[in-house]
Order: sequence, then structure tokens, then C-alpha cells
Amino acid sequence: MMDRYTLLQKIGLYAAIAVFLTFVLLPLFEMFMTSLRPTEHLFRSPYVFWSKDFSFDAYSKMWETVPLLGRYIWNSVYIASMVTGITMIFVIPAAYAFARLEFPFKTATLGLFLGVNMFTGAVLLIPLYRVLRTLGLLNTYWAMIVPGVAFLIPTGIWLLRTYLEKIPRELEEAAYVDGATRMYTLRRVVIPLAVPGLIVVGVSVFIGAYAQQFLFAITFNQVRELQPLPAGLYEFIGYQSVTWNEMMAAALVGVLPVMGIFLFLQKYLVAGLTAGAVKE
Repeated sequence: MMDRYTLLQKIGLYAAIAVFLTFVLLPLFEMFMTSLRPTEHLFRSPYVFWSKDFSFDAYSKMWETVPLLGRYIWNSVYIASMVTGITMIFVIPAAYAFARLEFPFKTATLGLFLGVNMFTGAVLLIPLYRVLRTLGLLNTYWAMIVPGVAFLIPTGIWLLRTYLEKIPRELEEAAYVDGATRMYTLRRVVIPLAVPGLIVVGVSVFIGAYAQQFLFAITFNQVRELQPLPAGLYEFIGYQSVTWNEMMAAALVGVLPVMGIFLFLQKYLVAGLTAGAVKE
């Protein structure tokens, strides 16, 4: 097969990729460099990219500055996991219905789901607070789980519906001929074939749940032991100073669970993201 790209096109392509990765990775790299610098050297002028005063002291001192840091990280993982599990329970049958069934206002409902994603959590904080207070869920894990599920279900439906539409209908029709019900076909035929897509949607929902915890936590939860990591990082802010190096170290440690999930599911993510990209 002949190479489709000329040398100039390859150079342009790799240059664009390099610029993109620079903008993506540079903030993470700066966070890491900040975590290695002593606090008194963070705002030196002129800016020093590399110096000899780097140390990993912040990674040990942060546990002393915020004793509940480990609990905050666990809370974030637990809340994101619960949101992901509950969301997928609702998303799978809903996405299948939108991909395979015909019913009134189908397109309008999908558009409504897309419109829900246009609202940020801040817009609905007051009504959400009143609902959670009525249900008695304030100051519990559910005060952060329920809003997360509500905001992420539309995203999950849109992502998974597109993937399910790529699965040939003939496989389901063959199951119907053998006497299988629609729910049996979904469970035994569709879901096994959709595992890569389910993993992509699940990871996307997990990241969304992990990222949006701060606003819900500081609004609906006042119990310190139940706070997730984004709210717990506030404890590094003192009355007169901020321990930026320890805060950046804690933030990087808090990202490790998400990075671990990415690395563990990497091959499935690639398979799910590229599904349907090649025309059969």
C-alpha cells in the first residue's frame, strides 16, 4: 500500500500533534515541578525552569498538613465509582432503546438530553439543594452521587447509542428467530458485543464524576469525613499563605487512580474509540 502522505504533510501532522500534546501535558508538568520546589522559591523572578533546590518533601509533608488526605482520595474514587455504576444501569437500556426502537418524540427527547448537558451544575444548585433536603440526603455520599448521576446520564446515552447503532441488526434478528426476547437479546447478544463501547462510556462517566465533585461537595455536604479530594484540597489554603507545593503534590496523587484506570483499560479504550471508524 502506497504511503498516502508526503514528507511535508507528515512534518505538519507531527508538528500539530506536538503542539497539542504540549498544551495538554505542560500544565501537568508544571504541577509536578511546583510540587518539587520549596514554597519560598515558587514565585522567584525571573522564572527558573530548572534549579537545584528540588525535593520530594511535599509528598511526605502533605499527609501531615492534611491528615484526612487519604480519606478524601478514597471518597473521590468511591463517589465516582458509584456514579459510574448507577449511571450505566440506566444508560444501557436507554441507549439501546434509542438505537433500536421507534417511539414518539424520539428525536425531541434526544435533543432534550443534549440540552441538559448545556446547563452547568451552578445553575441548578438551589433547586437541587431543595430536592436533596426534602429527600434527607444532605451531608451524605448520596448528596454528591445523585446529582452526578442526573447530569451524566444524558452524556452516557448519547455516547453509547452511537456505538450500539454500529452493531449489525442481523445478529439480533437471528436471536429473535430462535425465540429470544428483546431483553435476553440485549443481555446475551448486544452487551457482549458492546463491551469496548461500554468501557469507553464508563471511563468517560467516571472522569466526569471525578471532575465535578467540588461544586456539589461544598454545597450539599458539610461533613468533613465525606468530602472528596477537590474539596479537601482547600485545606492547604491557610489564613495567610497557601502551601502550593503540597497542594500540587496532593492533586497529582489524586489523579493517579484515573491514570491507573486508563492504563489498565487502554486496549479496550482504543478498540472502543476506533469502532466504526473503518468502513466495511
